[in-house]
Amino acid sequence: MAYRILIIEDEPGLVLTLTDLLASEGYEVESATDGLSGLRLAAEGAFDLILLDVMLPGKNGFDVCRDLRALRVTTPVLMLTARGQVIDKVLGLKLGADDYLTKPFEPMELLARMEAMLRRQTALAPPRAGDTFCFGAIEVDFRSTEVRRAGRAVEMSAREFELLRFFIEHRGATLSREQLQREVWGYGAEILTRTVDVHVGLLRQKLEDDAKNPRFFLTMRGFGYKFMDQTR
Repeated sequence: MAYRILIIEDEPGLVLTLTDLLASEGYEVESATDGLSGLRLAAEGAFDLILLDVMLPGKNGFDVCRDLRALRVTTPVLMLTARGQVIDKVLGLKLGADDYLTKPFEPMELLARMEAMLRRQTALAPPRAGDTFCFGAIEVDFRSTEVRRAGRAVEMSAREFELLRFFIEHRGATLSREQLQREVWGYGAEILTRTVDVHVGLLRQKLEDDAKNPRFFLTMRGFGYKFMDQTR
């Protein structure tokens, strides 16, 4: 069965180019040309991946991404942006995007990133029914991909959940940023080191009692990070 891709982009030429490119690769493609209709389609349709432009009429891509995560839509989001500033990329990641690509981009790089994101999604084999992991006040349900803190649901992007899963699976081990990039993001293309740091920071904000003094997601200076499920 073909993967279903939603393109939310207001440039007609780029929509046509991307549609033709993805269709030639065997993807099923739908598109929206403004943020409001894109949000509606993304929330209602069963898509495998969303290509989301930042500068959109009606509702910008940042707001669309934020609203999707608030609606608990965990579909991976690859943001397309003409902005090159680091702060804009960090903002997109904080709002729940899983990756970004700055325009203009090479078609082969787009395809490689999409394939990596989809491969990572399908590689996460469903654990046994009822398989959960608890640390502190946090309960992680791998079957439903839900996280609860003291019984209350915690909103998480698909990438955040994948990073959390990887930490739990390798608890006690020191993991370099490069290893996390390779295993969680799933491709060898360069990404900002800050991307890994931002996602670890988000996990701390959502799951630690004190994000500035973490108990579970520890920084190993000069090496990377370590997840510990017991108090230091």
